[in-house]
Amino acid sequence: MTYCVAIKLNAGLVFLSDSRTNAGLDQISTFRKMIVYEKSQERFMVLLSAGNLSISQSVREILQVEQLKDSPESEPITIWNAKSMFDAARVLGAAIRRVYERDAESLQAAGVEFNVSMVLGGQIKGEGMRLFQVYSAGNFIEATPETPYFQVGESKYGKPVLDRVISPSTPLDEAAKCALVSMDSTLKSNLSVGLPLDLVVYEVDKFQTDKVVCIDENNPYFKMLHNTWGQRLREVFDSIEEPMWNGGKTDVPLRVPATRSLPLKKITNEKEKLI
Repeated sequence: MTYCVAIKLNAGLVFLSDSRTNAGLDQISTFRKMIVYEKSQERFMVLLSAGNLSISQSVREILQVEQLKDSPESEPITIWNAKSMFDAARVLGAAIRRVYERDAESLQAAGVEFNVSMVLGGQIKGEGMRLFQVYSAGNFIEATPETPYFQVGESKYGKPVLDRVISPSTPLDEAAKCALVSMDSTLKSNLSVGLPLDLVVYEVDKFQTDKVVCIDENNPYFKMLHNTWGQRLREVFDSIEEPMWNGGKTDVPLRVPATRSLPLKKITNEKEKLI
C-alpha cells in the first residue's frame, strides 16, 4: 500500500509520498511514488502514484512519449508542450488508458485488478497552479478552494488533521508541517506505509524549486515532529475533563435531556434463569 498527499495553496503546492510497497507480509520493498517534471522558467509538475506498482511504473514510462491530437491537423500534445495543466492531465489520462488497453485483460485473467490512482499538480507558464486527481479509468477531478488537497492510497488516518488545518491561505511551511503530521499519523496506524518519504514544496510562479528532501528514520526534524506530536496529543487529551454523569462540579455534564430517546434496554428476570 502507500500514502501520498498533495496540497494546493495560494502560496504554492506541497507534495508528500511514502515509498513502501508490499505484496504480502514477507515481500516489502521500497519504490519511489513521486516524480518531478521540470522545464526551467516554463513548467513545473509533480506526479504521485498509488495502486498496483507495475501499472503505475508503466504509466510513468508511457507518459514520457504519450501524445494527444484534438484533430488530425493539430499539433500533438505531450506533457512537455501542453499549454495548460488541464491538457497535461488529459495526456496522463490517455497514458493510463493505453496501459489498460494493453494489460487489463491479461491482469484480469490472472485475478489482478487494474488499480492505479494518481495526482498531478504544478504550473505551466501563462496560467496559475492546478492540481488534479486522476483515476484508473483516465478521468480526473480538479482541486478547488473548498477541497484544496488530494490523497491517494491509505488516506483515512491522515485526513482528520488536514481537514482541521488546511485552507487556501495556509502558509507553505505550515502546510508542509501538516502534511508530515498527516503522514506520521498514517505511519503510526498502518504498517503498509513506511519510510523513507519524499517531500517537495513549490512556490507559486517559480517554475522550479530547491525545497526537495528525502526523509528517512534519521531525519532530525521528522523525529522531533513524531515525538512532539504524540506528546502534545497526550497533553491535550489529558487536559479535557472526564465525563461527569450527573452534573456535580462541572458545567458540561454528560447526561442531559436529548431529543433522541435512550437505547433500548432489555432486563432479564433473574428468577427465570433458575427455571
